[in-house]
Amino acid sequence: MAKQDGLTQRFESARHHLHSVAYRMLGSNSEAEDAVQEAWLRLNRIGSDGIDNLGGWLTTVVARVCLDMLRARKASTAESLEDMLYDAADDGSGDPESHFLIADTLGPALLLVLDTLTPTERIAFVLHDLFDLPFDEIAPIIDRTEAAARQLASRARRRVRGGTTPQANSPRQHAVVVAFLAASREGNFDALINLLHPDIILRADDTAIKISSANKAKGAPAFKPEITGAKNVADTFKGRAAGAQLTLVNGAAGATWGMNGKTVVAFCFTVKDEKITAIDVVMDRKTLDTFSIKAIVTPAIPNNNGV
Repeated sequence: MAKQDGLTQRFESARHHLHSVAYRMLGSNSEAEDAVQEAWLRLNRIGSDGIDNLGGWLTTVVARVCLDMLRARKASTAESLEDMLYDAADDGSGDPESHFLIADTLGPALLLVLDTLTPTERIAFVLHDLFDLPFDEIAPIIDRTEAAARQLASRARRRVRGGTTPQANSPRQHAVVVAFLAASREGNFDALINLLHPDIILRADDTAIKISSANKAKGAPAFKPEITGAKNVADTFKGRAAGAQLTLVNGAAGATWGMNGKTVVAFCFTVKDEKITAIDVVMDRKTLDTFSIKAIVTPAIPNNNGV
């Protein structure tokens, strides 16, 4: 019993670190807790005999569990619209403030970019760049050579650096997003083109792609992992966004659409020099739960008749 109690204490002393590792790999508080719990179950089954570095062993186990979870996430079958909306109305069992606290330490922009990486890229990047694990220890976790692990992390690093431009809730960003929503609703293609950077990137997560595909016949936009170019992005949004509301998404002017008081989709904008350079469409429930979303109340804009 004393030996078991000692093992429990050693595990509990590593729990915070393990949760941090798992959250940065998965971007989900509940999934991170599941990964850490799985590591404990495995340790409890085999004991610590023969494990020279328990912290390193636990980190490796958590990383492998997370890798399996990321791969399963990529291979999951498409959700139906009804299932997604039912999930969106569920308050969940976690503490929202703890989700926001953890998300703030990672950064919402980084969370979005990490979701675009492959599972092996994400594991290699997180372990090396965020936790300083050497590549010779990362390689066996992702079943790659040391050189391949280094290359995966380097590729991920380039994408992260290119996709985490800081956003500020400036009056100009607010105005640009307001103008974008108005042009989208009105189907004003020329106005959209004027607001979009020529090389804009529209990114959508897996859930957004599945839902939009399932509702194509109802006029849903045809989202893809990436849509590039002002014309293509303008075509995607022209005549749409009727139900989107101007909101603060993680402190920056953005847009959301929801049901029953629950956000179903968030549109995150990157604005530079008064042009929209990127739009991220987020519908994944676990990712949305990490976002801070606040309504923006704006005065009514009179129409041409002064009403």
